[in-house]
Formats: sequence, structure tokens, C-alpha cells
Amino acid sequence: MTQPVAGGVARDVAGSGTAPGGADTIQIGIAVDVPEPWGGLLTRRRVEAGDPLAVPAHVTLLGPTEIPVRALPAVEEHLDRVAAAHLPFTLHLRGTGTFRPVTQVVFVAVAAGISECELLAAAINSAPELRRELRFPYHPHVTVAQDVPAEVLDKAYEDLADFSALFQVEAFTLFSHSGATRWQPRRDFRLGGRS
Repeated sequence: MTQPVAGGVARDVAGSGTAPGGADTIQIGIAVDVPEPWGGLLTRRRVEAGDPLAVPAHVTLLGPTEIPVRALPAVEEHLDRVAAAHLPFTLHLRGTGTFRPVTQVVFVAVAAGISECELLAAAINSAPELRRELRFPYHPHVTVAQDVPAEVLDKAYEDLADFSALFQVEAFTLFSHSGATRWQPRRDFRLGGRS
């Protein structure tokens, strides 16, 4: 089964309710994908920076969170409700920012769509299974370099200073992994309750 996501890309949607290997818990994360051509460009830049965590470009709504596998159906029902209650919106990525010296991160900044991301993240985090203490206040962004040497962070910051992308966000994605595999898209949730 496939579902379209932001940017019109279709993806396979996993329907299984168990983690690979029969584990009792599973790591999940929720994000807005950055569509092509910008997503591939930002992902390549992160790989070129030597970032060991180079994953496809995205704006995180819920960072890595461990939940019991048995909680997945309730989590997906919650995400259905959240998606239905929020309309599609325009996201504008522009320029770079950094969290240094607190953390060694350079990112592409969200210039428009900040409040929509904040509202989605807060609604997602309201489920009992997903509530967690954040180390830092939520700040929507697209990481392009993390935990690499300072000169590499500086280069990413400078090279993408003029970056700009404007696109419509139609959905967010639930990702999962069992620890043995990379993050995999599990299901897309269409905003505004549209199928």
C-alpha cells in the first residue's frame, strides 16, 4: 500500500504491528519530509559533511521516542486525530542557523511555518504514550551537520547561507526502527483529514 506525502512522492506504508525481531519496544519518530529537489540536496550536504547520522532531510516533530509495540495502534489513532485537526500549510526554509556552543549542530532555518510546526509538535506530544521531557525547547529546523569538526560545521553554515525552499506540507510521517535497522517510514498522516 502506498500513500502520497509532501511533494507528491508516494511511499510504501508498513502495516505490521510488531517490531522486527519480535521486540517488546520500538523507537519511533515523527517528521515532515523535505520534498525534492531540496530534500536530496540537503541530505547530500549532510552526508558530505561526514555526519554519521545523515538521514533524509526533515523537520522533526517528535524526536526518537521508545514505546511499547502494543501502544502503536493507540499512537496511530492519536496521530490520525492530530492530522485531521491541522490544515496543510506552507513551509519556507531559508538560510542557516546553529545551536553552538550548546550543541554542535548547523541547520537550515524555518522562516515561515514555525507556529504550524510548533502546534503540530505540541499536539503530537500530548498523547500519554508520547509525552516526554525535552532537553531543549522545541525549535523547528532541518539539521545539515551535527557532531562533526568545527571547520566542517562552519563550511555547512556558510555554504547554505543563501539556501531557500518554499513548499506545501500536506502530511507528516511516522518513522520507526528496532535498533538493528535504519529509520524506516511506517505511515503518513494527511493533514486536514484528507485521504
